Amino acid sequence: MVIGAGQAGLAIGYFLARQGPRFLIVDAADSVGSVWRGRWDSLLLFTPRRYDSLPGLAFPGDSDGYPTRDEAVAYLEVYAKTFDLPIELNSVVRKLAAENGTYFLEVDDQTITADQVVVATGPFQTPNVPTISGDLAPEVFQAHSTDYRRPDDVPKGRILVVGGGNTGFQIAKELSETHEVLLAIGSRQTPLPQRILGRDLFWWLTKTGLIRKTVDSRIGRRAQHRDTLIGSSSRELKRYGVELKPRLVGMHERTARFVDGTELGVDGVIWATGYRADYSWIDLPVFDADGRVRHKRGATDFPGLYFLGLTWQHTRGSALLGWVKEDAEFVAEQISQRSKAQTRAAAA
Repeated sequence: MVIGAGQAGLAIGYFLARQGPRFLIVDAADSVGSVWRGRWDSLLLFTPRRYDSLPGLAFPGDSDGYPTRDEAVAYLEVYAKTFDLPIELNSVVRKLAAENGTYFLEVDDQTITADQVVVATGPFQTPNVPTISGDLAPEVFQAHSTDYRRPDDVPKGRILVVGGGNTGFQIAKELSETHEVLLAIGSRQTPLPQRILGRDLFWWLTKTGLIRKTVDSRIGRRAQHRDTLIGSSSRELKRYGVELKPRLVGMHERTARFVDGTELGVDGVIWATGYRADYSWIDLPVFDADGRVRHKRGATDFPGLYFLGLTWQHTRGSALLGWVKEDAEFVAEQISQRSKAQTRAAAA
């Protein structure tokens, strides 16, 4: 059983289909790739098309160009159809438990059993909205970035974008063409240019092998805790007229208060504050005290339970469209080996 019909679920479905065991991919959404559908209209991936392919099917179009959100959605749809992957949509897994080596999944109004389970729900699950959002006046527009689509949907006036990551920078830049925009940055991220010496950043990361440095390597241990800005910078935003502010520490009615003691009135807030994992439906002790999955390249301490598509699951590329296939192939091989071992044990 694979839970999640996004890029991770489809990638492992490709490998499982070639190994032969029966499997099913379930997803709560009504379509594959639902996370991509929830992005803003003008989103461009920061990886060129040459680095955006799942196993067995090249991403179409100019290999050096950057695909749009809609292209990513269309590609995943075509991918699922091309390989005729067994997918059941509108299927909400409400509980995952195990007993005597068998996994039990409560899916809507039925219980499904499985010998092995892959949780491929990815890192973008539940929008993370600070509690201070509740201190805004009711008439002040506010939305998490997952609900933002286009500037026309945002009321006129001064808009505060909260969050100094790639999403916050990109939305602030787009809004600056039609709005007065502030960007509150809680922690500085290392800016990296999209292109270096005429080559895309990911060409260099691939050529040097940095994209495949593992989480246990010296570089990986440092890099996994450092977020990076790709193709964006504070200097660029200033040229677009965006006013940069330090960490937001409070809201009251229409007033935003920042860590440096300054206050400004705002007419709307976009929370580009990321996501948090929600594994409340998994009734198994596979999480640490901070709620993070305990695993080794996706394999948990529970035999037959795997995760796929996590940020830095094994390398920097583990959660990226074009590199998730490497972890997917590894997990699929673990599934195959365990399945064969079970078959031999049953025949003995």
